[in-house]
Amino acid sequence: MKGIEPLHLRPTAPLAERVLLPGDPGRALALAQALLVEPRMFNHHRGLWGYTGAAPDGEPLTIQATGMGGPSAAIVLSELIALGARRAVRVGSCGALAAGLELGALVVASEAICADGTSRALGTGELVAADPALTRALAERVPGAQVGTIVSVDLFYEEGPPGAGREALAVEMEAAALFAVGRAAEIAVACVLAVSDTFDAAGERERISDHGLLEAAEHMGAAAIAALSA
Repeated sequence: MKGIEPLHLRPTAPLAERVLLPGDPGRALALAQALLVEPRMFNHHRGLWGYTGAAPDGEPLTIQATGMGGPSAAIVLSELIALGARRAVRVGSCGALAAGLELGALVVASEAICADGTSRALGTGELVAADPALTRALAERVPGAQVGTIVSVDLFYEEGPPGAGREALAVEMEAAALFAVGRAAEIAVACVLAVSDTFDAAGERERISDHGLLEAAEHMGAAAIAALSA
């Protein structure tokens, strides 16, 4: 990134090669407090909080918020890679599309349907896969999680679940862009999601409680760290 002013990241602490990528800055703080030993703020530029500290295995780990949507996530991961990141796991939330997925359930994404603009602009085509080895390690450490295809989109508020990707387990906004950036840079990127929204037959949305989402996020984070350590 020589000669380029970073858009999102202005590091104030060392970056680890292993990174967790929540979307929400508040969730990044909560995960850092729950999962890291003596976390130090890595970044606060543009309100995208990031932290580096020792993971439970004693090795350094960075937890960096990506913000909302593919464009922000792609910029953040690109800048992290330029700063030395080599393995990353998105720990985010999603809306359930598959029958039987309840609030708080976990989904491991093996691939994403590219219904967003960012991944398409990065040349993905219809589908983009997560890193297979890191995904297997993640699935092994999330007992009971559903593993399969998700769909990444650009819109959040719309009438009911999106029309694109009805065959997908869940819908979210960042994974396809992150997989595309990881593929282009030849680094391992995987994704685990907690179901934060469900839809009834009429398309009405039910939202998880803040406590339920935080509990699921901590579960995801611990599993992701174990997978990154494998």
